[in-house]
Amino acid sequence: MSLQLTQLQHTAEARASILSQILEPDAADRLGRIRLVKASRAEDVENRLIMLARSGQLRQKLSEAQLKDILGAMSEQQEKKETVKVSRRKGGWDDDDLEDLLNDD
Repeated sequence: MSLQLTQLQHTAEARASILSQILEPDAADRLGRIRLVKASRAEDVENRLIMLARSGQLRQKLSEAQLKDILGAMSEQQEKKETVKVSRRKGGWDDDDLEDLLNDD
């Protein structure tokens, strides 16, 4: 079990190292505040940032404003995924159906 713990610590340290290289201090602070509120959201953002860094799409450190833009884009994508469509069937209940049930003596 200590081997797993060591691997987890190593992974966490590697992530922290990458993030410190790609985020300006104000952006890192914002990401830390997000982690306090919703850790899963912060992890999603970190994964996206690490992916961008590894693919060479980040040419410089991200500022807080750039991080906000990324958060906004991710939020829009999440909203598109979570839309719920309710379709009502026609010919279901009429106004007098409730009366029929209640007056079924």
